[in-house]
Parts: sequence; structure tokens; C-alpha cells
Amino acid sequence: MTDIRTAHTSGLTEAEIAAVRALMDEAFEGDFSDEDWDHTVGGMHALAWEGSELIGHGSLVQRRMLHGGQALRTGYVEGVAVRADRRRQGVASAVMEALEEVLRRGGYELGALGAADDAVPLYAGRGWQQWRGPLSVLSPTGPRRTPGEDGCVYVMPLTAKPDLDGELTCDWRPGDVW
Repeated sequence: MTDIRTAHTSGLTEAEIAAVRALMDEAFEGDFSDEDWDHTVGGMHALAWEGSELIGHGSLVQRRMLHGGQALRTGYVEGVAVRADRRRQGVASAVMEALEEVLRRGGYELGALGAADDAVPLYAGRGWQQWRGPLSVLSPTGPRRTPGEDGCVYVMPLTAKPDLDGELTCDWRPGDVW
């Protein structure tokens, strides 16, 4: 049986933090940088446990997105991963369900995430909508288009009513901005 625990990064033990990082490194096959890790912490985590084994994880961190002349308080999903031998068994859905509950009650105006191609069915099946418009980042030198990310961002409107064909600009951060 899988148990889902939600906690802020500050509420995780050192062992839990180490288990999350190990899962990220394994699940992303060594393509999970220190910057990716930095994006994953500092918010709420959904941890999927099977006994004492961490088999799934996702986190929700606060970001600001600019759209239609407004800065939207956005819950951004990061670090969704499931141990290889437990994929396609509902673990990612359970993790997302827990994160979506935090998203709905967390005072956010918008939920957002960057989706890998193989994860699109999971997110779309849960009601996340593809952002069809152009994407940008508010970089240290000003707004900059990120055309390589177009079509990869999915949103869950909460109190915001975005135009999915309009421009969406994320706040700056080192590494992958989306």
C-alpha cells in the first residue's frame, strides 16, 4: 500500500531529503542538476512511501508568472518522479492529487508545470491545460522569449482566467527557467 505524506521542505528529515535527492538522481538517470534540485526544494512536497521506501515524489513551489499585465501567484510543480519499478501503477497520479490539493487551498491564482513529452498524458488526463501562446522569462537583462519551451508548459487556472494563447512570462531563476 502506498502512503502519501505532504510536508514543507522545512518539515522533512535529513533522511527524507536524502531519499528525495536519491530518487531524483535515479529517476532522471543522472540528468538532475544541483540547479534542478534547488528548484525542487523550498515548498510543499508530496512523498509516496511504500513501507520505508520512497517510491514517488513531487513538489510545489511558489513562483510569479506575468500574464495580461498581471503578476500571478503561481504554484509551480517540480521534481515529479517515480521509482522505475513502480511506474504506470498510479503513484504519479497519487502524488499529483496531493499537490493539486495543496494548490487549490494554497492561495494560488494559477498552477503551472513544465511537462516532459512522456508525462503529458498524466497531466492532461488530470485537467492540466497546455499553454498555447508564447513563453518568456523575465531575465536580468529584461524579458526574453523562450521559444524552445513553447508547447511544454501546462497550467491549471484557479482564480486567474488566463488566455492560453497569450504570452506567459516566468520569473528568473538559474538553470532551466521553466
